[in-house]
This record gives sequence, structure tokens and C-alpha cells, in this order.
Amino acid sequence: MFVVLKTSWPLLLGIMLLMVGNGIQGTLLGLRGALEGFTTFEMSVVMSAYFVGFLGGSRAAPELIRRVGHVRVFAALGSLISAVLVLYPVATDPISWTVLRVVIGFCFSGVYVTAESWLNNAATNETRGQSLSLYILVQMIGIIAAQGLVLLADPGGFILFILPSVLVSIAFAPILLSINPTPAFETTKRMTLVQLFHKSPLGLVGVALIGAVFSAQFGMAAVFGTQAGLSVPQLSLFISMFYVGGLVLQYPIGWLSDRMDRRRLINFTAGLAALAALGPVVLPGLYPALLVSAFLVGGMTNPLYALLLAHTNDFLEVEEMAAASSGLMFVNGFGAIAGPIVTGWALGVFGPSGFFLYLCMILVVLLAYGMYRSTRRPSPTVDETVTYAPVLQSSSPVAVDMAQELYVEAVEEAAEEAADDDPDRADSEDEDAANPQRTAQHE
Repeated sequence: MFVVLKTSWPLLLGIMLLMVGNGIQGTLLGLRGALEGFTTFEMSVVMSAYFVGFLGGSRAAPELIRRVGHVRVFAALGSLISAVLVLYPVATDPISWTVLRVVIGFCFSGVYVTAESWLNNAATNETRGQSLSLYILVQMIGIIAAQGLVLLADPGGFILFILPSVLVSIAFAPILLSINPTPAFETTKRMTLVQLFHKSPLGLVGVALIGAVFSAQFGMAAVFGTQAGLSVPQLSLFISMFYVGGLVLQYPIGWLSDRMDRRRLINFTAGLAALAALGPVVLPGLYPALLVSAFLVGGMTNPLYALLLAHTNDFLEVEEMAAASSGLMFVNGFGAIAGPIVTGWALGVFGPSGFFLYLCMILVVLLAYGMYRSTRRPSPTVDETVTYAPVLQSSSPVAVDMAQELYVEAVEEAAEEAADDDPDRADSEDEDAANPQRTAQHE
């Protein structure tokens, strides 16, 4: 861990500052939108626009990097982010904000792709897991810290828009002054969504649903808070609890996932999060219940993305894992785009309780589908599953690929250990490798 910090601290510091800037603007727009008189539907469209841009950026950034290089892409997109952040208080109408959110989502996605590729290039097989863990840690710390910085000034002024612009600009200095460009991306063979669904129906459906949950937390929690009448300090603490829960419970859930039936754990976390989401509905106006609910919902749902990714890999061959990540991120992105829109509708129909009713509904659907899938085929044994690797939905495809590399390395190491322990079995596996006809793991 200290070796990774010694070699990658400028990069990790820069990423944390980027997350602080991104976290501030997400909360600030919810507050400022209410002051400007935006309707709930208008704010839901604004918040959804970020994920439209993010999905587009995650697919376009690798090609941009191949054409002009990492440094130019990083600097250009960073400049656009700083410019957009200071344009928000100037162009205060829903259409302008929607366009700006698409642009900033695209830019943040491209910046994450570039930064994560540097991080991955600096990691070795021995340190990749530690690098990914530290990356998740600084991301969470950045978002949590952002909620505290929202308290520094009046949301109706300009300072809170200038602050993230400055932080984002500063974030590029340690990265660009300490990192060399990495080689161009290699093209990964993609798996179709139909193929991916046949391999792991729960993985594909679950990733789409959890994308809808994450985008509601990230984009609409501030809109809920303003509609519920929370003060700025109360709102800041409320939003931070989603990520504090994710930070605290990410690794315990990951530890459990390597030691029990992963599908049962998915069902348990989805069910507990659904119950927690009912708290503010049953006890409206009780602020401590709101904080506990946010902690549990965030603590259960943030690790679910990595849990579903690991579950999907349990049913894939080693050579299919990298190809599957693209499809999983694609459906997760579409779920994220839909999340704020549906949440805005729920807030308009049910009032503030609509936010948690929406979260509860999505999580109940995930639980029900997980229970159904449990009746369709047996789960692999614990010895047959791949190792859990932490990764967040706010990460780019590069971080997901890092997690997939960890899965592949774990599978290969296990196969080598098994071959050393049982030479006869190794010979049999060599014969199987020579015969490409393998039994598919279908329904």
C-alpha cells in the first residue's frame, strides 16, 4: 500500500480533487435550481444529462486519446470542465444547464479514462489490487469532502461555482507534472448484450437497476432535500451519508462475497437497502431516521455494482471477462440516465417521499429478480467464484478493466495452484484446452 502511495500519490491527489469538484457541483445545482425556480421535472432532466454525457465520454475518450494523446485530451477536457463550472450561474435556465451538464459529464468521463489509464499503467500485477482500493478510497473521500465545502458560501452566489472550478484546475497540476503518457488503448473484443444476458441474466439486469439507483443518489438527493425543506447543513450531511455508508461497508461486503453464495449476498443487500429506504417514508420529518436510511442505502448499494460484476464473472470464461465489462457499463449507463427522470416523476407525484419510494421500488425489483434467478440454476461453489474487486459506478471503463484484470489474474493463479497440487488434473485441463468445444453455462 505504501509503495503505491509513494509512486502514485500525485495522481491519487489529483483524482481526489476532481471528485471534490464534481461532488460540489452535483449538490450545488440541486440547491441553486430550487432558488432559480426550476421545476422538479426540469431538474431531473438536468441531472440526467450528466449521465448522457458520461456514457458518451466513456465510449469516445479512448478514440480521442489514440488520435491526439493522453496529455492533450486531459488538458483540453479539464479546461472545458473549469469553464462549464463558472458558466452555470451565468446561464441560469434549464436548457442551458442541460447542455452544460452533457458537456461536463462527457469531460469528466474522459478525464477519468485518462487518469485511470495512467494509474493502471503504473500498477504491477502485485500492486494492482492495492491501486484500485486506494483509487476507490480517494474517490469516496473526495465526494464526502465536497459536501462539507458546500457550507462555505451562499448557494445563491458565485463563490461555490468558482471553488470547484479552481479545485479542478489545481487537480491537473500534480498529475501532469508527474506522469508520462501511457501507450494507446488496445481494442477489446465486445460481447453482445444477448450473449451477456445468456451468461448472467442477474448480472446484466442488476447492473442496469443499480445504475438507476446510483444516479438518483448522485443527482437527485439535493433536489429531494430542497423539496423536503432541509437546511444546507442538513442537506450536506444527508448526502454525505450515502458515501460514508459506501466507504464503511464496501470492504466488509467484499470480504463476505468471497466466503458465501454471492447471489444470496446480492439479495440480502438489495433487501436491506429496500427496507432502509422505507424509513423516511414511515417516519417523515425525522432527520435522524433520514441519516440512518441514507447510510444503509448507500452502504448496501454502492458495493452492489462490484458485487454484480463479480457475480457475472463467475459464469464467464477468462477470455470473456474483458469483453463483458463494456456491455455491463453500457446498460449501467442507460439505467443511470433513466434514474433522475423517474425520480423526478416520483417527487412530482408523491412529494419528498417519492425519492425513497423510488429507491425502494428499484431495490425490490432487484431483490425479486435475484430470488427468481436463484430458482433457475445453482450458484457456483465458493471455490469456483472469482475474487471480489472494489469498483464504483462513477469510474470509467479503465477502472472496470483494472478490476477485470484482477479477476483474470486470480483465476489464473488458482489454476496454477491446482495444477501444482494435481498434475493429472493439469494434463486433463490441457486436453480440454486443445478441444474448444466446452459446455456452456446456460439456464
